Amino acid sequence: MDLGLKDRRALVMGGTKGLGRSIADALAGEGAALVISGRDQGRLDEAAAQLKAAGAASARGVVADVGNGTDMDALAKAAVAAMGGVDILVLNHGGPPLCTASEMQESDLVAWFQNIVVSPIRIANLLLPAMRAQGWGRIIVVGSTGMQHPIPTLALSNTLRASIWGWLKTLSGEVAKDGVTMNVLAPGTILTDRVTTSTTQRARQLNISYEDALAKAAEEIPARRLGVPADYGPMGAFLASEKGGYITGSMIRVDGGRVRSML
Repeated sequence: MDLGLKDRRALVMGGTKGLGRSIADALAGEGAALVISGRDQGRLDEAAAQLKAAGAASARGVVADVGNGTDMDALAKAAVAAMGGVDILVLNHGGPPLCTASEMQESDLVAWFQNIVVSPIRIANLLLPAMRAQGWGRIIVVGSTGMQHPIPTLALSNTLRASIWGWLKTLSGEVAKDGVTMNVLAPGTILTDRVTTSTTQRARQLNISYEDALAKAAEEIPARRLGVPADYGPMGAFLASEKGGYITGSMIRVDGGRVRSML
């Protein structure tokens, strides 16, 4: 299936590894031009070379810290300069510390509000006007199933991601008539560095091995396995595509059936 992404211009935040990289890989395979961001220029350069080899029309890495608003301004400017504009924006960042609701610290809440809510909105506001003016754009938030079905050990994430979901759902209704779609792509338990960390913590709490903790996690998923990044990225490419143009204001789960809710 031709997704109509050849030469579309995509900015993928946090695109060197994990879920952001999985979307970047899928977009590269469709021939999109890419700018990816991260904190390490060497890692960015390596990832950009790999994306180019995988089929990206072009690929460049830009250092940017999502916790720094000025970096978001510079990242938007650099992406436009490198590609002539941005058609697809993937909002992605690292996750906050694991904690229960009763353990949540006000200082963490304030600090991570910048990363999860303020900075994504800031860069979207910079790039959205051009999308609306050209009558085509895609904004994808790398979310979490905790936005719909709260995860006990991810209280900080559950709390803050609810804010970005509320923003996206509201704004998507305002810009749909302009040809711009906005969606959350929510992963379940997918083997990334963050899942490795949370599984290690769970193993310690249960006094079992890491391998046994992974097996227990798989038992909780109807698919009876944990996901891998390659399970996730292709849906991101679809939501970014011409074929996905009538999907907006939605949360799409890639979770092996873990969330049992019908909503």
